[in-house]
Amino acid sequence: MTTTFTPTSSDSPIPTAVPTLLPTPSAQSVQISHPFDLTNWKLTLPIGESKNPKEILQPELANYVIDPWFIPVTGGLRFRAAVNGVTTGGSKYPRSELREMTDNGKNRASWSSKSGKHTMFLDQAITAVPQVKKHVVAGQIHDDDDDVIVIRLDYPVLYVNVDGDNEYVLDSDYTLGKRFSVKFEVSEGQTRVYYNGSAEPVYTLSKEYSGGYFKAGSYTQSNCSKEESASCNESNFGEVVIYNLAVSHQ
Repeated sequence: MTTTFTPTSSDSPIPTAVPTLLPTPSAQSVQISHPFDLTNWKLTLPIGESKNPKEILQPELANYVIDPWFIPVTGGLRFRAAVNGVTTGGSKYPRSELREMTDNGKNRASWSSKSGKHTMFLDQAITAVPQVKKHVVAGQIHDDDDDVIVIRLDYPVLYVNVDGDNEYVLDSDYTLGKRFSVKFEVSEGQTRVYYNGSAEPVYTLSKEYSGGYFKAGSYTQSNCSKEESASCNESNFGEVVIYNLAVSHQ
């Protein structure tokens, strides 16, 4: 694997950031329109049965809301996953996250980094982190085995993370709620990351992979074993607001 940049680091201390404590509404779904197109996505929620979280597919997803995990806010959609949430069988962490699909949401997306051009644009803000392990993933590319590259906040440092390693610093002192944009562009075995409208990629990963697909939302990187027992509840969560989400394939 080769990259165009070498990792950097931040020596700034990590302050305490505690999510705003909110009353927990009942988990009831309602019908409402969304600010961007969700046709070719499915949603995984941090609720359901152990290792079998609730998933929302099309056509239900088109107008789906469930408070507090997936709701519209001014200009965007809010994704929240509490540390005590249900996880998938392949992860120990909860998520409120979209997974790329095809054919109007009927089939799972699966593309190759060697063929075509695949792009995801995200305009978003990370609005809350867990109280102890202050880590949230907000945007990913997966292949048929594991995550390839992700946008990860190890509060307060915002990174491009590759294969579990924080490879490039996007923001060394990220403020919760600060809006930023990221674009992933994949072609000819290269995965390029653009940040806040940069004309050139800020980071490039040289790696060939197949079974590729995009993910977006809040993938909270903590659980009750990482938090204090008193904070193992729905008031302790990771949260992301997405204002715009667009995917293209050429």
